[in-house]
Amino acid sequence: MAYSPRLKEEYKTRVVNTLTDEFGYKNVMQVPKLERIVVSQGIGAAVADKKLIDYGIEEMTNITGQRAIATISKKDVANFKLRKGMPIGAKVTLRGERMYEFLDRLVTSALPRVRDFNGIKATGFDGRGNYSLGVTEQIIFPEIDIDKVKKIEGMNVTFVTSAATDKEAKSLLTELGVPFKKN
Repeated sequence: MAYSPRLKEEYKTRVVNTLTDEFGYKNVMQVPKLERIVVSQGIGAAVADKKLIDYGIEEMTNITGQRAIATISKKDVANFKLRKGMPIGAKVTLRGERMYEFLDRLVTSALPRVRDFNGIKATGFDGRGNYSLGVTEQIIFPEIDIDKVKKIEGMNVTFVTSAATDKEAKSLLTELGVPFKKN
C-alpha cells in the first residue's frame, strides 16, 4: 500500500462527511477542498546583500520540503534602490501530499511554538474562500537551526481552497485542524 498523509486520509473519511452534513451538499464533488498552499517571504534587505536571497531560499526549502524559487521585482523603485528583475523574495507553491504534510507540521509543531499562542485570527479571509496568515519568525519551524539563522524574517502562508464562501472555507480549515481564535 502506498503512503498517504494523515490529513489527506482524515479529509477523505471524516471532513467530507462533516461538511456535507453542515452545508447540505448533494454531491461529494461539491465539498470544498484544499487546492494549494503558497508560502512566500519578502526579503527587502536583499537589495543590499544578495546572499540573503540564497539563505531565504534554503530555509524555505528546508521548511516546506520542496525547492523554493526567487521572486523578482516587476518594476524600478528609486526610493528603495530597486531595479526591475532584482530578486526580492522567495516562494513555494505546495500541492498534493506535500501540501498536507506541510499543513500537518504547521498545525501540530510550528504554530504551538509561537510565544503566547492562543489561536490565529479569523480575519484573513479574502471573500472568495482563501485564507492568508502571517508568521513573524521562521524559527518556529523545527527544521530551522537557530544557530545558522542569518536574519529573522517573517513569511506569509496562503491557503487556497475551492470553497465559494469564507464560512465554508473556515469550516474546512477548522476541520483540518487549523486553530482559529474563539471570538
